[in-house]
Amino acid sequence: MATKVERLDRLKAKIAAMAPAARAEIQKALVESGEEIANLARHLAPKKSGALARSIGSTLGAYTPDNSNVRGVSAGGGNDLSVTVHAGDENAYYAAFVEFGTAPHRQKRNPFNGGEHPGSKAVPFFFPAYRAGKKRAKSRIARAVNRAAKKVASK
Repeated sequence: MATKVERLDRLKAKIAAMAPAARAEIQKALVESGEEIANLARHLAPKKSGALARSIGSTLGAYTPDNSNVRGVSAGGGNDLSVTVHAGDENAYYAAFVEFGTAPHRQKRNPFNGGEHPGSKAVPFFFPAYRAGKKRAKSRIARAVNRAAKKVASK
């Protein structure tokens, strides 16, 4: 039993038109969600000097810090349909140390005569913000895809 689809050419044209429309809507939702997560992370970050909070941001696509030796904390991908939320820069290189804490260790430099550092407790700020905003971001992206589909279908 064969099925015939009427006006198949119109359907194919609408599907092809959906890709650019969906991309624009999704990018807008990603930027909004990334900034929302970054704002929450800034709020949760400890503010001893304020450098850590100032280093938190979001970037559409891949984030590449100016100083490649900086080890920060980031979550995201690398294309234009991803958003990277990042923490840490050349002034706040310690973002991961704050997020995850440090174990007791021997001082390599000599300001304390090579003594033992007791370690530091973790003060999570980045991943709690990510977990809090993840569900809302997924919903926002789903709504963006639906909006794009409706725009294309109405034309």
